[in-house]
Amino acid sequence: MDALDVLMHDHRMVEQLFRDYEAAASDRQRRGVVELLVRELSKHAALEEMLLYPLARKVLPDGDREIDEHLSEHMGVKQTLLALDRLGEGDRRTGELVAELRREVSEHIQEEEGTLMPRLREAVSRQELDRLGELIGQAKATAPTRPHPHAPDQPPALTLAAPLAAAYDRLRDRLQRRPTT
Repeated sequence: MDALDVLMHDHRMVEQLFRDYEAAASDRQRRGVVELLVRELSKHAALEEMLLYPLARKVLPDGDREIDEHLSEHMGVKQTLLALDRLGEGDRRTGELVAELRREVSEHIQEEEGTLMPRLREAVSRQELDRLGELIGQAKATAPTRPHPHAPDQPPALTLAAPLAAAYDRLRDRLQRRPTT
C-alpha cells in the first residue's frame, strides 16, 4: 500500500472504533475502546507529522499554509485525547468527550481525504508514495501511543522527541496493561 492508502486505512479503523464505542454494552468495554482510540489516533498523528506533512510542505505550492492548518487540528485532537486519557472507567464526561473527538476527527479526515491527499497523489510519484508507505508501516511499531500536545510537531525537533515519547508511552502502556495493536 502506498502512504495515502495506509493513512486512509487508519481513518477507516478509527471510524470503526467510534462505532464500537457506540455499540459497547458496559463502561469497561467503552473504556477499552477509548484506550484504543487514544493509542491509534496518537500513532496516526505522529506518523503524519513525521512523514507525510514534511513531504506536503515540500511539494505543494501552498503546503506550509495547509499543513499549518492540519497541525492546528491535530493540536485540538491531542488535547481531547489527553482529556480522555486522564478519565477513569465510567466517568460521566467520557461520552461528551468522545462525541467531541469524533467531530474533530471526522472534519480532519474529510479535509485530508478531500483535499490534501488528492493533491499529494498528483504531485508525488507512485514510487515515492510506495516508499513512504513502507516507512509509515515500519514507523508504526515505534510511534508514540499517547497524546503529547506540548511536544514538537515538526521535524527536526519532532524526530528527536517522538522516539523518547514512544518509549515512555510503551512503558506506561505495559504498566497499566493497556491494549496493544
